[in-house]
Amino acid sequence: MNWTRARSRPRQIGESIVFMIVVFALGYAAGKQSQFDASAQGRVALSDADQAFEPFWDAFALIESRYIDPVEVDDLVDGAIDGMMAVLGDAHSGYIRPDICPLSRDFSGEFSGIGVTIKTIEETGRIEVVTVIPNSPAEQAGVLPGDVFIEVDGRPVSGLSQAELSAMVPGPRGVAVTIVFDRNGELLAFEIIRDVFPLPNVSFELIAGDIAHISMLDFNDLSRSQLDEALEAVDIQNTGGLIFDIRDNPGGTLASAIEIGSAFIEDGILLRQVARDRSEEVTRASGGYADVDVPIVVLVDETSASASEVIAGAMQDYGVATIIGETTFGKGTVQNLPELSNGGCLRVTVRRWLTPNGHWIHEQGITPDIIVEWNQSESDQAPAEDPQLAAAIQHLQSLRD
Repeated sequence: MNWTRARSRPRQIGESIVFMIVVFALGYAAGKQSQFDASAQGRVALSDADQAFEPFWDAFALIESRYIDPVEVDDLVDGAIDGMMAVLGDAHSGYIRPDICPLSRDFSGEFSGIGVTIKTIEETGRIEVVTVIPNSPAEQAGVLPGDVFIEVDGRPVSGLSQAELSAMVPGPRGVAVTIVFDRNGELLAFEIIRDVFPLPNVSFELIAGDIAHISMLDFNDLSRSQLDEALEAVDIQNTGGLIFDIRDNPGGTLASAIEIGSAFIEDGILLRQVARDRSEEVTRASGGYADVDVPIVVLVDETSASASEVIAGAMQDYGVATIIGETTFGKGTVQNLPELSNGGCLRVTVRRWLTPNGHWIHEQGITPDIIVEWNQSESDQAPAEDPQLAAAIQHLQSLRD
């Protein structure tokens, strides 16, 4: 059981981390969800800043009374919140508008959409398909990794962010969406019938005879149970080793990361969280140890981020696995998604997280124990070849000698 990955993409991704948008959702932050009471938490402080806000109200009144065209008040409010979040200079904090917010808060592992993940191509700003989920509407329609979005229901998507594109694709189950893709210079139109389906987040297989290869696409509410099923299916204790593949995994919920980490670390600290007041909260393994009694390799790359880095960092610190691949993305912060009174929400950084040994990996990433780079676009390797996976197999086999 495996999904199709686009491994021919350029490896420099900057801040354009892959969006896990099986329904075109925004859930890549390793954060907890929470509610926000503006009256209780914000207005007292705001009353002390009335004078500072006077220019804001001046500008609002001038636009309302003098701008040449009518402007929706909601649009002005959205723009003002966007501006406040932009001033933070934090790529992981932002305003999520009311039409997108419900999708951003869904980590159930079951989605309504077309069945792909996407990322922004840094060099061009275009948005391409990274992964096509097996048995999804997108796969059935013939969408392939590497297809670039051009139009959605007749609307050009050039210049849109991933978040903006993500708001255009979901819809009621059974209703078609027409998407035009650029595939190697040829424009192809697909009519895709939206559907509800669980994300096949975990794939597994036996390779090289007796080595278990388990891949995880993101961290959601179903991830731990899917991991347990995979470990049982491959009969993990009777294998020659485990390759836990979290390449192309941009994260998910912190709760899921703790569940997965607890499968491999029986007892101890999984991560440390530092709040605004510099107080530290320690998160320990929560139980459910899987007692995997074979050598483990964790495969990572530049898109392994957030919750993926929590797992890789803890396993590296405890020495329970060998990390192989490329330096990870480097997202060492935790976000909440509090909902606002207009139905929108803020993705706001509330804590820094550190590995059990106290390393803050933000904008640095986790350096693998064995570095194996893979820039297929600059090599003559056939698409089926995977040097990182080959290195993992070789390492596990070497432990038998």
